[in-house]
Formats: sequence, C-alpha cells, structure tokens
Amino acid sequence: MKYIKDFREGDRLIDIYLCKHKQSAMTKNGKPYENVTLQDKTGSVDAKIWDPNSPGICDFNTMDYVEIHGEVTNFNGALQVNIKRARLCKEGEYNPAEYVPVSSKNIEEMYEKLLQYVESIHNSYLKKLLESFFVEDQELVQKFKKSSAAKTVHHGFVGGLLEHTLGVTNLCNFYCKAYPILNRDLLLTAAICHDIGKTKELSLFPENDYTDDGQLLGHIVMGSQMIGENAAKIEGFPHVLLAELQHCILAHHGKYEFGSPKIPALIEALALNYADDTDAKIETFTEILQNSNEKGWLGFQRLFESNLRESMVPEE
Repeated sequence: MKYIKDFREGDRLIDIYLCKHKQSAMTKNGKPYENVTLQDKTGSVDAKIWDPNSPGICDFNTMDYVEIHGEVTNFNGALQVNIKRARLCKEGEYNPAEYVPVSSKNIEEMYEKLLQYVESIHNSYLKKLLESFFVEDQELVQKFKKSSAAKTVHHGFVGGLLEHTLGVTNLCNFYCKAYPILNRDLLLTAAICHDIGKTKELSLFPENDYTDDGQLLGHIVMGSQMIGENAAKIEGFPHVLLAELQHCILAHHGKYEFGSPKIPALIEALALNYADDTDAKIETFTEILQNSNEKGWLGFQRLFESNLRESMVPEE
C-alpha cells in the first residue's frame, strides 16, 4: 500500500483509501466537481474529482473505503490527488487498521501511569472525583483511551487524548517540584481532567469529527459540567474546591481569543495553561517535522507565525 505520508508529486496511485470527506462544488465556469479528503493511518490528503460524471467514477460517500486511481499533483505548495477512477470497496478488501492513526506509545502503559498520578492525590475529595471518572466509569475509560485530542493540529490519533493528558500532567508534576507555591493536588487533578470533555466533543475514529454537542458547547464547557455532575455525587464536596477546579478547566486555554471562557485567576490555572500550550505546540512541531518530505526550511507555519526548520546539531 502506498501510504499518504510517502506521496510525492507525480506518483500514480492504484490503492484503497478511506474517504474522510466528500462535498460537491462548482468551478468558476459553472462546471461541477467533487472535493474529497482521503485518509490512511499516516495522514490525510486533499483530492479532486474533476469529472464526477465519468463512467469510471462510482458513487461513494463519506466514510466509504474506495479504490483510487489517480495522480499526485502539487497545488499552491501542497500535495493533492487528481482522482481519475474510483471504485467502492467491499468489506474484506481492506484492513480498517491501515486507515486509523494510532499513538506510537503503549496505551495501557500510559493509562497505568495516569492512574499512578490519581493514586498520588492526597485530598480525599479530589481523589474520589478522579476515581469516579478514571476507575469506576469503564465506559468513559474506554472512550478516553480511544479518543484523539483534536480533529487536526495535535495528537489527532487514537490514544491522542490520553497521550496529551499524560504529557500535560507530567509537566504540571514537574512545575510542582520547581515551584512549591503550587497546590499539587489541585493542579494535577485539573491537568488530568482538563480535556475530559473531548470524550464528548469528538466522535471516535474513523470519523474523529465534532459531535453536535461539541459544536454547540465545546470541550471546555462540557468538561466543567462533567466535573460538576460527578462532584455533586460526592457527599460534602467543598464548594470552593469545586469552583477552583472548574476555574482551572474553564481557563486552560488562557485567553478569550483562544476559546477560553475565563482567563487564569489562580496560579494553578496559569500553570495548567502553560503546560497545555507547551505540550500541544511541541507535539504539533514534532508532527510537522515527522510529516515533512523536505530537508532544511519547511515553510511558514501559521500556528507558530514562523518559517520552521529542523535543528542541524551533529551527533557526537
């Protein structure tokens, strides 16, 4: 199979891919065509069907597996597939595992490390709250292990939510050692729970798309709601503690323009914001480097507002 990450301009394709998205469109001259997104476990690529009425183009829809005959072209600096023929595939012709990106790290080992952090929490109320999610609610546990952390940008793969959560929690644990003023129980609980709403915001793979609630409410609001609902089941859960924890969740994007309902007012909320931003950006940069076919300068990246390059320090 020719994986998408290995595409080069001029490649001719005859392979099966998952149709992640398909939409009819019209050229400026009024000619119909189809916008398609193809996906495999290594990534996705834009594609076009310029002659959708061609007898070689079968009728297929989003989330179908399709045998593609086409050519890899370059449009405005990005690879694109010109689809000449397309055949809808039947179950058994493809292995679904080839079309779902998965974390390179062991999911069960990551989850065990997260549970060790839960066990290390001293505050009984916060510990019970964490256990209500990550020990007692097995349906949520399975979704948490399988969910991605984003539709695109960073950690957009099976196990991505867990990998990102553990990365943020590791950073917050380090912060607590470096800055004793931080309340470890509050910060680590917030870190473990900060993106819990993404189990409701995004559907599982292979779709990995926004749910209706995800579009209407977003993971930050839903995560705060989930924490409030579970805390209400714990007798005597202190109101102030709940408010501070929810504030950390509501403020973890840091600024209003980044979708944060609140700006950090607690030092723990500030630490969580920086840990979240650091882990997300380092992973995004890493994925850019790993997915690039170029050496040296990689081009301007809007998220970083910079032309990026891999460091060239020689190994000793």
